[in-house]
Order: sequence, then structure tokens, then C-alpha cells
Amino acid sequence: MFTGIIEEIGQIMAIKKSGDGASIIIAASKILEDVKLGDSIATNGVCLTVNYFNYNSFQVDVMAETMKRSNLKDLMIGSKVNLERAVAVGTRLGGHLVSGHIDDVGIILNYEKESNAVWITIEPHPKLLKYIIEKGSIAIDGVSLTVAYIDERVFKVSIIPHTKDETTLIDKMVGQLVNLECDMIGKYIEKLMIYGTEKKQEKKDITLDFLTMHGFDQ
Repeated sequence: MFTGIIEEIGQIMAIKKSGDGASIIIAASKILEDVKLGDSIATNGVCLTVNYFNYNSFQVDVMAETMKRSNLKDLMIGSKVNLERAVAVGTRLGGHLVSGHIDDVGIILNYEKESNAVWITIEPHPKLLKYIIEKGSIAIDGVSLTVAYIDERVFKVSIIPHTKDETTLIDKMVGQLVNLECDMIGKYIEKLMIYGTEKKQEKKDITLDFLTMHGFDQ
């Protein structure tokens, strides 16, 4: 579990493709202070497992499904990524609960400066819009942010100077993809509300003809 508060910007040192998956080596420093094999590190918001590390880098394997569902497939040697260690019990939760399991990607449509802040307009996959609410939380490339505007196609967030300086969000170009993880509360509520309704619908669709066909005509 993560908070969406980025600890460090890492840099891609090596990428070794294996089929549709990949092994990636990432340069870092702060997050390596207490790293252990098997630790989880959110990389652009994607929860990845450390399988090797040394004094200035760590290595992770990325499976094909993760590559398809995230912007990790677009990484190149030299690319910068947002990094966060898993939250420790007893620490302050400065952002919001982030699982590191990406829902889908969005496209950066526009940057607009306003005073000391920068507005970012993002177009998500249409299926995600129902989970995004004004003043609700969303993780963008692992960064915990508040939705300041939403309509039937796009949403906007406002980036303060600290977030601008400590993350990679402003470094991206218009048209680039960002990883999106919606607040998990909405997804759980949806699951609870629809759970079992499919089976009930199947029962309603049982007819006399169906019963006769299956030997229940006596």
C-alpha cells in the first residue's frame, strides 16, 4: 500500500525485454536506504517488486499485463520515474490510499499556468470517468492529487510548486500517457452493489421451454 507522496525521482538505467514483459534497472538513492529483496516500490504508480539492488540502483520485473495497462511500456534508458516505498505502519498518511494497481492510462491534453500553480487536463479511458469525482482523489503516475474539475470527457488537477519540483508530471509532453489509479472506495462500492445481480438475472430468464429442454417436463 502507498500514499501517493513521491519520495524520489529515479532514472531508467537499463531495460531488457523478454517477450511482452521486461526487466528494468532503475537508478535511485533515497529509497535504497532500507531496501530489501522482495520490497514493493511504486514506479510511476505501479507496484513492482525488488529482485536485486546495489548501492545506487534496483531491478524489477514487469509482466506483460502490467506493460499493456501502464505507461511503463514507453520507458527508455534515461526516462525519469516517480518512486515511492510502501507505506510503513505508524507513519502519517499524507496523500490517500494507493494500491499501486493501475486502472488504465490517460492522455495529457493541456498545461495551463495559473499564478504559482499549473493546471493539467487529462483525458482518461471513458470507463474510468464514473470513478472520478470533483474534489476526490486520484493517483497520476503515482502522485496523489485532488480532482479540481471533471466533465463527460476530461478531468483537471492543479499542481502546486512542491509537486512540480518533486515529481515528473510537468516534464511530460502533451499527448503522452500517464498511469491512472482511481480511488478504490468507489470501485468497492460498485462491486458490492452489483454482486449477485447477474445470477438473479439468470434465474429470471429461466422459462418453461428451458425447463422442458432440460428434462423438467414431468
